[in-house]
Amino acid sequence: MPRPKPVVFGLYAWTPDYGFRYIHPANRRTFEWLEPMGKLFEKIDETEDWILLRYDEQQFKVSGELFTELPDKPPFSFGDLVEEVSPAPGQPAHRGLVSDVYWDETRHRTRFQIVEKKRKLKRIFEAEELRFA
Repeated sequence: MPRPKPVVFGLYAWTPDYGFRYIHPANRRTFEWLEPMGKLFEKIDETEDWILLRYDEQQFKVSGELFTELPDKPPFSFGDLVEEVSPAPGQPAHRGLVSDVYWDETRHRTRFQIVEKKRKLKRIFEAEELRFA
């Protein structure tokens, strides 16, 4: 699905303690498995009853009540091809697609996880550690 312009990024502060009334019945199980706290979503659509959020290749219908829009767009988003700026000495730079975007609440910054050669790296990168490839 093409992204609307401009893309709205935000957080969805839901945990199972809130109950499932905030999550569309078709999305309850997969949204709970995603564990949305601390992850940055793209809001891609909005209706009277639901908003449609995107996280990587998944989409979720949720209530707009718990969505908090962030004022600034992150430097990278899902599917962006990026590479490591300063790899360890003697090591090739990691290069891959952004698969996860996390929000660091204490520092008010985004962090990124990438998929390299069909394998998700364990390392979480700061924005300044990556550039577009």
